[in-house]
Amino acid sequence: MEAKAIKRYEGTSPRKMRLVIDLIRGKSVGEALTILHFQPKHASKTAEQVLRSAISNFQNKDEGGRVNTEELIVKECFVDGAPMMKRISPAPMGRAYRILKRSHHLTIVVAQRKKK
Repeated sequence: MEAKAIKRYEGTSPRKMRLVIDLIRGKSVGEALTILHFQPKHASKTAEQVLRSAISNFQNKDEGGRVNTEELIVKECFVDGAPMMKRISPAPMGRAYRILKRSHHLTIVVAQRKKK
């Protein structure tokens, strides 16, 4: 069984979020939460919120109610690009430069570790 959480239209660039997300892919949930909590990057706060939401979604999905979080792993996590806001910055000689303010969609999927 697995559960996922999605955060859409987050206002940071996808490239900055991918640096953080690559650290937790495939790790256990406890280890991933520790990594995100002590990561100095601003994007790690958003990633931690989404991971906690995915854990909560997994617990709500389970009929038994209580799930040991030590048995959960981060099965998938990926970042997709979202719409860009286009802004204009003044440039010399009456020109204008375009500024692209990027955003992204973050998806995290957690699943139960397979028993041996």
